[in-house]
Amino acid sequence: MTKPPKRERLHAPVLDLPKEVAVAFMEDVRAYYEESSQTKRDVIAVRQLHTLNEHLPPRAKRLRLSDVKELFKQMRQAK
Repeated sequence: MTKPPKRERLHAPVLDLPKEVAVAFMEDVRAYYEESSQTKRDVIAVRQLHTLNEHLPPRAKRLRLSDVKELFKQMRQAK
């Protein structure tokens, strides 16, 4: 009998985001899932990719677009 796959978690560094950036992130999470156009969804995710990478610690590994999309997915599931 095989075990079900474990739920994967993104291992991103802990970010200390300013309140305005965190609020904008949550607004973009909502906008991402309300948007039906994949192109517009990608624009939202890329915007957050750049913003989050600006707030990473200096030696932290940079996030990728797929990382941001996974963060969006996890934020939606955490509701």
